[in-house]
Amino acid sequence: MLGYARHMRPDRDAILKALEQVIDPELKRPVTELDMVRDVLVGEDGRVSVTIALTVVGCPLRSAFEEQVTRFVGAVEGVTAVRLGFDVMSPEEKAALVSRLRGGREEKAISLSPTTRVVVVASGKGGVGKSTLTANLAFALSELGERVGVLDGDVYGHSIPHMLGIHQKPIAVDQMIVPPVRGDLKLMSIGFFLDDNAPIMWRGPMLHKALEQFLSDVHWGELDTLVVDMPPGTGDVPMSLGQLLPRAEALVVTTPQPAAQQVAVRAAQMAVKTGMRVIGAVENMSYLVGTGQEIFGAGGGQRLAQEIGVPLLGKIPLDPVLRESADEGLSVFESAPDSESARALAALAEVVAASRAGTIRKPLAVLG
Repeated sequence: MLGYARHMRPDRDAILKALEQVIDPELKRPVTELDMVRDVLVGEDGRVSVTIALTVVGCPLRSAFEEQVTRFVGAVEGVTAVRLGFDVMSPEEKAALVSRLRGGREEKAISLSPTTRVVVVASGKGGVGKSTLTANLAFALSELGERVGVLDGDVYGHSIPHMLGIHQKPIAVDQMIVPPVRGDLKLMSIGFFLDDNAPIMWRGPMLHKALEQFLSDVHWGELDTLVVDMPPGTGDVPMSLGQLLPRAEALVVTTPQPAAQQVAVRAAQMAVKTGMRVIGAVENMSYLVGTGQEIFGAGGGQRLAQEIGVPLLGKIPLDPVLRESADEGLSVFESAPDSESARALAALAEVVAASRAGTIRKPLAVLG
C-alpha cells in the first residue's frame, strides 16, 4: 500500500495549494497571489515541473524560490521529484502586478500602509553614531516580530547598506521600485544608485525629488515600522523629510558632551516645527564597556531630554563590537548577542516598540 502511494499521481490542486506557501522574498507575498505561477505540469511518475515568472531576468534571490518550491511542493503526497523553471513577466503582467501591489493608491501617493509607524532617528551633528544606532534598532525591532523597513535618508553619508551587509540592487518593475531585503528587513538608500563610492553632488530640489521617489515609488508593503536614518543637522534633507512625513515620530541622538547635546536640541526643535512628535532622546557612547570610563563626559542625554521635554529612552555604551559588526555588515545581535551594547540596544527597541502611538491613518499624497 505504501509503495503504491509513493507512485500515485499527485493532485494538481494540492500542488497549487502548496505553492500558496511560497513567498516572494522581496515582495513578501505568496507567488500565487502575485500571479507569478506560470505553469504546473504533473507527470504520472510523480515528477512535478513548476514555472515561476520573475519580474526581471537574473533575479538575485532565485535560490529562495528554489528552496521553498522544493520544500512545499515536495511535501505533497505522491510527488517524487520537483523541477523549478523560471520565466520573465511581460510588460502587461508587470503593469498588472504594480497595480495589484499599489492597491488602488494614486501613483504619486506615499506608498506606506496607513498603519505604518515612521520613526526618524535624528541628530544635531555628525559623528554621534546615529547610523549605527539606526541599523541596529531596525534589526532589534525586526527581532521583536515587527515588519521593518529602513530608509537611509542620510544621502551624503549613506552607510546603512554597508552596515547591514545589503549589496543587491533595487529592482524596477514598471514604474515601481522593489527594495532589496536582508531577511525580514527592507532597505532603500541612495547608495544603491551610485557607482562605487561616488559622492552626491546635488542641490536641494534634486535631493527632495529622490526622497519623494523613495516614499512614493518604492513598494514598502505592509510594514509595521519604517525607521529613517536622518542626516545630521537641519538642512535641506531633514526639512524635505519633515514635509513628506509630517506625522513621523523622532528619536533624537546625542553623545554625553555639551557640544553635541546643545546642537541636538536644534534637531528636536526642527522635528517639532515640521509636525513630528519627539518620542525621546538616546545617549550614545555613554561610557566605555568594561571600564565604565566616561570618555565623552556625562549627562548630555539627560540634559537633552529635560530641555526638549521628553524621556531619556536609553544609554548605549561605547563598544568596539559595534564598530566591528558594522564593518562586517552585521548587526551586533548577530555578531555579539550577549554584549553589553546588544543588551542596551535591545532594551531601547523594546521601549520604542512600547511607545507606539499615532500612525498615518490614510494614504498621504506626496507634498511638493
